[in-house]
Amino acid sequence: MKNLVFWIFRISLFLVLPFVVLIRGSVYLHKNLEVFPRLALLGGLALTFVLLFLYLTFFYGRVTGEWGSSGSFKRRAIILMVFLLTYCGYALFYVSGANVKSPAVASEFRSLHPILRLGISTVIFVDPSLLITDADRRPEDYDTMGLKRKSESLHYRQDSGYVHAVDIRTNDRSSLRNWLLKLYFRSMGFNVLRHVGTADHLHVSLYSRQAPYGK
Repeated sequence: MKNLVFWIFRISLFLVLPFVVLIRGSVYLHKNLEVFPRLALLGGLALTFVLLFLYLTFFYGRVTGEWGSSGSFKRRAIILMVFLLTYCGYALFYVSGANVKSPAVASEFRSLHPILRLGISTVIFVDPSLLITDADRRPEDYDTMGLKRKSESLHYRQDSGYVHAVDIRTNDRSSLRNWLLKLYFRSMGFNVLRHVGTADHLHVSLYSRQAPYGK
């Protein structure tokens, strides 16, 4: 039994680690080195490319008993590049209508910081019922909702050119599901708060140099 648990843990780690490196690595570059959004994302992609290349090389060696020729190295690299670019292209530019509260919210998806979009799209594969309720806001939107205006809301466009916060519905979801969702975002380096406001939701945000204490 103990061996089975350890085997399941190893397989789970093997499958999850590339996503952790991609998203958490991008968040680290964004927050700690304060690099531009696209550069942070490219850095995360580069780290993930190296990890997946090691994966492929290891399995190739286990199957064939050798590392392979320079041609096989190039083929592995090309396959990985195509896979990663396809995945990121999908994650960054597409969101299903089933995962947004309204068409207006869907149109705001691309205004989110790329790393935040990547984090959301990735968890949707595991939680297809995830629902984004709000993203891009202006100060007057708080008046409409009957809330006090915020001077440093991360729902506003930041100097990065992107919105750094998104709201995710928690109503009609189990406590366990909401806890796991919060754990996921925090483990990836995002800030997570439980807001009640106009409706119960998770407020997920990414650090902004313009508003370091913003929410």
